[in-house]
Order: sequence, then structure tokens, then C-alpha cells
Amino acid sequence: MKIIVIVKEVPDTYGERKLDLETGLADRAASEPVLDEIGERALEVALSHADANEAEVVVMSMAPERAAATIRKGLAMGAASAVQVADPGLAGADLGLTARTLAAAIRKTGFDLVITGNLSTDGSGGVLPAMLAELLDVPNLTALSSVEIAADSVSGGRDSDDGTMRLSAKLPAVISITEALPDARFPNFKGIMAAKKKPFETLAAADLGIDPQDLSVAASIMTAIAEKPPRSAGVKITDEGDGGVKIAEFLVENRLA
Repeated sequence: MKIIVIVKEVPDTYGERKLDLETGLADRAASEPVLDEIGERALEVALSHADANEAEVVVMSMAPERAAATIRKGLAMGAASAVQVADPGLAGADLGLTARTLAAAIRKTGFDLVITGNLSTDGSGGVLPAMLAELLDVPNLTALSSVEIAADSVSGGRDSDDGTMRLSAKLPAVISITEALPDARFPNFKGIMAAKKKPFETLAAADLGIDPQDLSVAASIMTAIAEKPPRSAGVKITDEGDGGVKIAEFLVENRLA
């Protein structure tokens, strides 16, 4: 079984994040680049299965060349190989172009199962898993809080306010997982050293038959960007025996009650 895990380099989840007001893109230099935590959890699902079963785990990412070191962490964690799609023409790609590019890379690599996080912490689009499944013409199980992988199928649970739904699909398939899945393992020294010798394939858009400038395909276009306005100081209410009344009046006036 070949399992492809989609990972992404993002600005440090716990660091300061900024937008470049000139390009409308995330300012990647403003904080330390890291593997997105939800992608690490997706990789842990694949590696946990491979620990007990015969399976090849491949980490895949569409990212600038400089992200190679970050992606290599997936190899240190235990993935057998990595595929990086790096092309200057893909900088700032919208979700449609990203999905078409990754789907082409997945087809080229071959797969039985694709595992992704439900949404990245930088873009928070949340639609890439479904787009990949559509382009690959395979079933899609989304937002799974538990995963069971069998020889010819995948199943899992999806939590909701009213309970847990059980879902299953025949392989090949695409699934996305939530933060309910376990934290990822930490790379040990042996894994870090082994990662340096593992296969790492770098592909350009042309290698996948993708033209980033193809205007015949619908695309989303950013028309404006602005900094978030500073938060106002708010309203202070001094309690002079009638504080409760003033708070109630404030809530009613602002339609909060």
C-alpha cells in the first residue's frame, strides 16, 4: 500500500504572522517556517499504520525550494520518501491551481490513500481535500477524528454536536483528519540521519503538465488587502450602585441581549 501525506510549510503556529501588503501573501520571513501541525498529525496516522502493516509512506508538498529542509522533517519522522513541487510560477497559487498541481503529482507518484489535514493554519481554506478527491475521481472522507485503514478500505469517525458519524470508503481514497488525532512523533537522531539518504524528488510544474499561466481555467483573484484595524479600547462602566443596570442597557443597545 502506498500512502501519500500532504504536508505544508507555514509560518510558526505560535509566532507572529503578517501579510505582505504589496503581494497579499503571507510574509514568510516574519516568523520561523515549520511543518503545519495538522499535517504532522496526518503523517502520524500514516506512520502508525505503516508501523504495523506493509505500507510505503510518501510526504508531498507544493512549496518553494527553500522549504526542502522543512519537508525533510517528514522523512526524519519516518516517511520513506518525499516529493516536492517547487516552481516560481506557482508562487501565490490559488486553491484551484494548488489542487490541480498536487493531484497531478499524486497521479505521477501513484497512490492507494491520500491523507491530509482538514485545513491549514495559514490559509484555513479547508477545501483542498475535497478538490483533490474530485480531480482524482476517488471517494473523500472529511474531518475524521479517528481512522482505521484496511487492505482495501478506509473508515473512521466524524464528531458532531449530536454524536459521531461512521464513514467508510473503498481504496483508493482521500481523507482529511482533525486535531482530534494524536500528536505526531518527534524525530529521533537515527531518523534525522536516515532522512539525509532517503529519496527526495523535486518536480516543476512542467514535469506535471501544469501551466500556471493557463487562463482557460477558472481562478480566484485577490482584488484588495488591508491591515486589520486596531482594536478599540471598548466601553468602561463604573459601578456606582447601578452597574448592573448600565451593563444591561449596554447589551440591549448593542443588540447583544
